[in-house]
Amino acid sequence: MQDSPLAGIRVLDLSRVLAGPWATQTLADLGADVIKVERPGRGDDTRGWGPPWVRDAAGHETRDAAYYLCANRGKRSLTLDISRPRGQELARRLAARSDVLVENFKVGGLARYDLDYETLARLNPRLVYCSITGFGANGPYAERAGYDFAIQGMGGLMAITGAPDQAPGGGPMKVGVALADVMTGLYATIAIQGALAERERSGEGQHIDMALLDVQVATLANQALNYLVSGVAPQRLGNAHPNIVPYQAFATADGHLILAVGNDRQYARFCRLAGHPELIDDPRFASNGARVEHRDQLVPIVARIMRERSTAQWLESLTAAGVPASPINTLEQVFDDPQVRHREMRYELVNGAGVRVPQVANPIRYSRSASRSDRAPPALGEHTAEILGEVLDMGPEALAALRRDGVI
Repeated sequence: MQDSPLAGIRVLDLSRVLAGPWATQTLADLGADVIKVERPGRGDDTRGWGPPWVRDAAGHETRDAAYYLCANRGKRSLTLDISRPRGQELARRLAARSDVLVENFKVGGLARYDLDYETLARLNPRLVYCSITGFGANGPYAERAGYDFAIQGMGGLMAITGAPDQAPGGGPMKVGVALADVMTGLYATIAIQGALAERERSGEGQHIDMALLDVQVATLANQALNYLVSGVAPQRLGNAHPNIVPYQAFATADGHLILAVGNDRQYARFCRLAGHPELIDDPRFASNGARVEHRDQLVPIVARIMRERSTAQWLESLTAAGVPASPINTLEQVFDDPQVRHREMRYELVNGAGVRVPQVANPIRYSRSASRSDRAPPALGEHTAEILGEVLDMGPEALAALRRDGVI
């Protein structure tokens, strides 16, 4: 995509599962040429993380797992056995001709293959090399393997997610997607683009050390500062907000909705349209600070009021009054939502086998540049011959020998 911000940037992707592939998919959406290096015969573990599997036009399962398809569009797949000396040599030659390398092996895992940053930087001083691990390149946990669920627990997210311990179903709860992985992928993308920008000034690449635990701690956001400022650890509040009241999900006459009163003006408007203006000047509730302090008194009152009307009635009146409120949608409702449809967040790509693959669009919208890849997630090794011929000038005989030896 020549009109994309990263057109002309080549990325050698040695990562698998989610955090690394999420970063490289984002780079591909922005126009980078991403070469996904996979094990011959097996590939990325997530290729087998199904069901569900995508189906072809006849309704037959293709054995392409939805999990793999969520993080690998825009890439070219190269099968290469880097446990073999010849495979290592080819990987080094590719790295010497690349701008970026992304990997998520254990700390030091690529050094035994001479694919570590120090080795490759001597071959290609302009290489931006991004390592993604659970705990970073140093520290007492550096040698440990890291996975999202554990990181959500260790990094504090589960301590503030879920219903209070004393409530029905209370206790620590993980987020419904691998958020630590996804956020690490996004931070890695930012870091890589920053390093590329710095390279324009210095002419040199550098090593990026990304840790899932670091990212999880960094993205605790206001909850982290609530603790650091007060010394009091935030507690699980279910769907309530620690710093704003009323700001949570409420039951209605026929379902639920989210009421998100963000300031005193919105609170006053809510009270008037709800038919309870007396709650506006009540000193317990007159300011957000007071409402937070008297949360246990106000929330039951609001809960009783919200049950008096249906979800649709509340949404209509609250939206008209400028009071933030929203439904709680299923994924079916999400992708059928008029705004989501208008923004074309769902689209389809056709892979090399002619199968239509659903995708969720990159949310970046530039005024001039493209930010959406038109290349479907690749089949295992789909572009091996193409890449080695194009980048390393290897002909059919050399490729046949590599296949015969099990290198590709």
